[in-house]
Order: sequence, then structure tokens, then C-alpha cells
Amino acid sequence: MTPVFEERRQQLTERYEALVTRKNEKVPYGNGIYDRYRYPLLTAEHAPLVWRYDFDPERNPYFEERLGVNGVFNPGAIELDGKFYLVARVEGVDRKSFFAVAESDNGIDGFRFWDRPVVLPETEEPDTNVYDMRLVRHEDGWIYGLFCTERKDPDAAPGDLSSAVAQCGIARTRDLKTWERLADLKSPSAQQRNVVLHPEFVDGKYAFYTRPQDGFIDAGSGGGIGWGLSESIENAVIEKEIIIDERHYHTIKEVKNGQGPAPIKTPKGWLHIAHGVRGTAAGLRYVLYAFLSDLEEPYRVTHRPGGHFIAPEGEERVGDVSNVVFCNGMVATEDGKIYIYYASSDTRVHVATTTVDQMLDYCLNTPEDALRSYASVQQRLELIERNLQG
Repeated sequence: MTPVFEERRQQLTERYEALVTRKNEKVPYGNGIYDRYRYPLLTAEHAPLVWRYDFDPERNPYFEERLGVNGVFNPGAIELDGKFYLVARVEGVDRKSFFAVAESDNGIDGFRFWDRPVVLPETEEPDTNVYDMRLVRHEDGWIYGLFCTERKDPDAAPGDLSSAVAQCGIARTRDLKTWERLADLKSPSAQQRNVVLHPEFVDGKYAFYTRPQDGFIDAGSGGGIGWGLSESIENAVIEKEIIIDERHYHTIKEVKNGQGPAPIKTPKGWLHIAHGVRGTAAGLRYVLYAFLSDLEEPYRVTHRPGGHFIAPEGEERVGDVSNVVFCNGMVATEDGKIYIYYASSDTRVHVATTTVDQMLDYCLNTPEDALRSYASVQQRLELIERNLQG
């Protein structure tokens, strides 16, 4: 064993333990809707050393990294037996993503990956890449993971190495350890991303939030958050999609929008977190917004607070895909707390904490987007006058 090997192994191990045991701190002076925290929960540096380094001194005398990790982001989230679990997207330096489970006692720090990544079975048509799993505990008793499965477009022209086809992959588990792969979702749309399973049966069927697209990246004539039903989950087929939350010109969701995690059931309706995308001179900007839908008819949106409620700030704006926040994981605990797990710039994972009461107040009492500058000013003047007179 060389001195270099032992010195580097010891230094990196100490640094890793300090990182995963670091206590998080609530950022003061928030907006009253939610609280941010100072440190990311998961980053590339949170990937265990045994995933990245060969610990045999003969094969690796300089303790060099063999299988690097580029980023950890876009996690699904669930609470089981009082512990918090994130099924994160881990992207290697080879651009291939895989899923891995990180566990915490309190949901805001101390997240530590399990020893091994998730072994996700392949279908007869192997995935090139899998990512962005939405976890939902369904009333049928299973925990489902819905994720994007990406494959090269078989109709791409010779030499076109970018065109791809995105569809919804489906797997289920009881314990997050053993996963059963089901058939990919079939729908009328050419491409599907950001598909989410509703946690309850609707009319005796499995209900899905979809995001139909014409192309792999561009929504084209599609887009918006869709809704569809399937008789089966083992071979899920949506025959008809309707759009329940459409895109709008000159808003936070003019280019694209999509459902985040599965919605939370509250006394006032289903609470949804979604992402909206708009174009800027610096590229696409992703933000998060919220809305409520009817308890009996989850496809009917009842309240749409205008604008975003989480946008990238500070270091969150910098990363592999900058100026992005994205959420596909949320946990509601029995005491009314909500943990919103979001990623920034396709690089790292953060948490924002709030309560059901705070989010309902936000959704029920925040005005909708007025869609015009003049009308927006009138909204603000009304608020100012009430405050000045009060």
C-alpha cells in the first residue's frame, strides 16, 4: 500500500463523513409560504466513496476516482415508518443516470445513500437512460415509481445522435429495495415526460397526470398537464388525454409545464406542485408553481395562484443546466408539515418546508395571473389601497 493511497483514502473518508453529518440551517426572513435551508441535501459529493473509487491499493495505488458522479438531483420522495427516503437521480460522468435511495431521520439533513444503487429491471427494449422518478403510495397497496425512460429515436436520420423518444416507465415495490418493472405507459402522445400516478382510484381506474409532447424537448402543439385513465397498471393504456392545466402566452409556463410529485389530499382539495418553463435570452428558465384541484374531480382545477412560488436563488442558479428548479418529490406528514424536495440546475437537491395550512392559504388567497400588465397593476393597487386604509 502506497502512502499516497492511504493518505487520500483517509482524507476523503473524513471529508465525506463531515459532509453527510453536517446539520442544516433554516434561512431566515422567508416569504411566509415556505422556508429554505442553507445547505443542499444531496450533491455529487454525497455519493459513497465505494461507488467511485477502487479500494484495492494494487489496482489503484493513487486512489484515483474510477467511476465519477456528475450530479445528484430530481428525487422522488416518501416517508415510511417515520423516516424520509429520496429516490434520487444520480448521473455519472458518462451521462448515464440511475436511481439510488438516500435515507434521513428528519428530512432536512443527514441523508445518506444506501450501500448500493437501485437495480431497475429492463424491458424487452432496454432503456438508454432513466431519470426523474415520481414515487406514490397508491391505495392498491403498492409503492409505484414512474420515471422517464429515454431511448434513441429509431426514425432519426443517419448521423443524428441527439433525437430521442421519451416515455413513462413504471415500476413498483414494497420496500424500495426490490423493484418489479411493469410495461411502459401507452398513450396517444408521441412523447411523454413528467407522468405522475394519482394516489387514489378514480372511477375504479388508475389515473395519470401526463405531459404530452410532439418532440423530445419541444412541446410543439402539445404540452400542458394532461389527465388520463387506465383500466390496468400492469399494462397501462390511456386512450384519451385531456389537458387540465394549459400553457399560456407570456407567463411562467409559456414554453412547457408539467406535474411535479403526486398531489397531496387536503380538506380544501388536491394540492399540486408543478414546474413552469419560459424562454429568456439566457435560455429556458424553470420555476415551481402550485394549484388546487377538486377532491371528487381531481382533473378540475379550482385555484391557480399567479406566478411562481419557488425560483432559483444564489448558487441554485448555477449548474449543468442553469437557472432551473425542478420538483418531483414531496412528503406530507401526519402533523401537517410538508417537505418539498427540489433540485437546482440539474446538479443538487434542496428542501423547502411548509405546512398544509400555509399552502392552502397561499393557493386560496393569492390572485390568479391577470395575464395583462394593466390588470396586474390593478391587482397590486387593490392590495396597496387595502393596506393603506387598514
